[in-house]
Amino acid sequence: MNTRHFNQLPKPYLAYPKVIQGLIFKKPKGEKVLPQVEYVVDSFKVDAKHLKAYNEVTGFKNNGYIPAIYLAVLSQSLQMHMMTQEAFPFAILGLVHIRNQVKQLRKIGVNEQLLLSCKFGDLKPHDKGVQFDFITTVKVGNDVVVESLTTYLARQKTGNKVSAKETKAKKPEYQITSEWNVSENTGRRYALTSGDFNLIHIHAITAKAFGFKQAIAHGMWSKAKALSHLSLPDAYEADVSFKLPMYLPSKVEFLTTQDANETNFLIQNAKNKKPHVAGSVKAL
Repeated sequence: MNTRHFNQLPKPYLAYPKVIQGLIFKKPKGEKVLPQVEYVVDSFKVDAKHLKAYNEVTGFKNNGYIPAIYLAVLSQSLQMHMMTQEAFPFAILGLVHIRNQVKQLRKIGVNEQLLLSCKFGDLKPHDKGVQFDFITTVKVGNDVVVESLTTYLARQKTGNKVSAKETKAKKPEYQITSEWNVSENTGRRYALTSGDFNLIHIHAITAKAFGFKQAIAHGMWSKAKALSHLSLPDAYEADVSFKLPMYLPSKVEFLTTQDANETNFLIQNAKNKKPHVAGSVKAL
């Protein structure tokens, strides 16, 4: 495992020229292997102004603490550079973000000194290709305070049919807790704070070039919006699966169901009831 150290978070936009090159120069065929590398930002503090802008677009309160998902979003700049600076075997613009898990082990103060690291997980079969994880860890001193797993699907033809675990468990009895009118400019506003300027999120014209009828909301915005509407414990695990695209603009419903230790939630289209995001928050 090679480790590359940074004295600050690299800027996401610096990776975009190589992302565009991927549209021109195709990845070589053959066995797909992920780089054995870890990127580490050895010491940094969160920019309070940037965090405030993130909170405004996602709904979190400015209460002196850092949402764990915000740190997972910051790690995406490392992910972008890992995919463009290393021998990454897939076309970046073809990747589909299918799942995200964030585990917060304690509340993190805005002024705490942090270490952030990111590495690749293993390649795993998927019925539509292969999937892999980015594994993110945030430390204060020697103590791990946040762990995150970001799962991507690389679509490709596969002869291996992976059997989905079909459980006939009773579906949660969700209750609608709020309705959101998600504006057309949500993707652009979120891109300014997350650094994710993927063209499918920015405008209907650019999204149509990739087969979408309108721009679609960022999955990590949807997850953050959901978490900001819940009462989160000091230590928790939040796990979401991204379902169908949320077109912009859109009217959606936020639904929840709760037991003693876990809250399940769902974001669905208000009109046709199709799901966009399904997830859960479990107290640790």
